Amino acid sequence: MKKKLKSGVTPGPFIESVLFDRTRIADPSHYAFDLPAIRGLSKLDLHPKVTFFVGENGSGKSTLLEAIAVANGLNPEGGSRNMMFATRESHSHLHQILRLRRYHALIPDAWFMRAESLFNVATEIDSLGVQGSYGSRSLHEQSHGEAFMSLVENRFSQGLYFLDEPEAALSPQRQLEFLVVIHKLLGLDSQLVIATHSPIIMSYPKALIYSFSDKGIAPIEYKQTEHYRVTRSFLESPERMLEHLFKEGP
Repeated sequence: MKKKLKSGVTPGPFIESVLFDRTRIADPSHYAFDLPAIRGLSKLDLHPKVTFFVGENGSGKSTLLEAIAVANGLNPEGGSRNMMFATRESHSHLHQILRLRRYHALIPDAWFMRAESLFNVATEIDSLGVQGSYGSRSLHEQSHGEAFMSLVENRFSQGLYFLDEPEAALSPQRQLEFLVVIHKLLGLDSQLVIATHSPIIMSYPKALIYSFSDKGIAPIEYKQTEHYRVTRSFLESPERMLEHLFKEGP
């Protein structure tokens, strides 16, 4: 990764906290406002370097990540601030009530990356004719994991980056390589917010991890996450775990 700092720009971090202004709610019946993890939230502080959102499927972590990205002017389907393509409007209304407390008004670069829409982002990159900034080959000519790594290694530099479940594109070995990418980006004064299920990715040291549950959102230590505990228990004795899972038969 080349060091491509933006001259004259104050380095990160960029967002200090996210505030929830419920006076802005236009449709109280919208599902995002009733998610247990988000329902009573008034403020969420972000780590100046990397913040992880973890929790069960449907807990709201990806919904909140998307809302913060959209509140920063990013396309809900993913991409940079210059990518306003749309294939299907499916994002929540949550961004409408968010107010961002910033360290700096000017953010040199920003991206929202979601694994399931990488194909659409690659198509937009090709249509814009800017493929050279993303590696030597079209992202469509690479595997899912190769395309993801090519994008973050060649395009990301100093900025604010939101990533939704990047492990969906990455093998365990690639996830380890992605940790190196995270470290390099933070060395360029970037700030990252990542929703993940991966105990490998969320192991990045000194990160802030938020656990999403029916009880709300709360900080949690890495080794206390369900992801770490379940994975460790399984790897220590897969036979015992499988026997327990299958004991009642099909």
